[in-house]
Amino acid sequence: MSYSHEEFAAHPALLSALQNLAAVLRGKFNQNPRLARLLSAHQKWLLTQAAMALNAEYGDNGFTVAQLREMVTPLGVASRNTVQNYLDQLELYRYIEKVHRVPAVRPKRYRATQISETGIFGWYLANLAAIDGMDNGHRASTLMAHPGLIEIAHPATARACLADKEWVEPTPRVGLFLWTEAGGLVMDDFIIRIRDTRDERDKVDIGYVDVRAMATTFMMSRTHLQRLLNRAAEQGSVGWIDDTPRSAMWISRDYLLEYSRWQARKFKHVEDAFESAKSMLEDRMHIAR
Repeated sequence: MSYSHEEFAAHPALLSALQNLAAVLRGKFNQNPRLARLLSAHQKWLLTQAAMALNAEYGDNGFTVAQLREMVTPLGVASRNTVQNYLDQLELYRYIEKVHRVPAVRPKRYRATQISETGIFGWYLANLAAIDGMDNGHRASTLMAHPGLIEIAHPATARACLADKEWVEPTPRVGLFLWTEAGGLVMDDFIIRIRDTRDERDKVDIGYVDVRAMATTFMMSRTHLQRLLNRAAEQGSVGWIDDTPRSAMWISRDYLLEYSRWQARKFKHVEDAFESAKSMLEDRMHIAR
């Protein structure tokens, strides 16, 4: 079945789905921290998704920095220089490569390397599996059986997310962590820590958080992370049970719902694009028969 955003947001299994997704993404971070960090801050998430959409659409011909700029600079989340610096970083770490290595060839065209294509496939698969957990669906197994669907589904998902102002611009409380380098990893950690996803209390216990250890694991400044937590506490989003950083932490129920509703927007775009891609595949198979 296909869900509307409101149906996703109101689904009783949404938090469990987000928890399952967070656990998978944490595993991917443990396997390749540098690659996982490309999706751990919202600005890089938008840039990465846009670049990988162009990569699928242009294939071996490659995409240009101008094409990526056209996708993201109108959104106001990255300057022209930021886009170029981002591509330079991806090339340095060999997540993309130039199609033509001759310096005289202009404009420069880029394509993703195998590790990036494998990474985005894993990300999409993880999101489908999380949605499957909400209704015992078979989306993830369908993608595994027909991996070529990713070439249609992912670009459509990325463009839908980029066209969704409420996804591009999360609420201030959600954005506090998400706009921060590795902030998405912090939120995933909080979600994973929830012991009972059915907990309806105003303050949901997430246990003791060792800020120093978390900062080290996610390659963040401990001072910056503590400052973020203090700001979130001032907003009423998180806090400490005994009002001291040495005690267990809680996350507020209304903040959790706000974050879940925001994530539901992405799930909606992922599912819509996948269902559309699957319909296209079914039509092609019917014609072939």
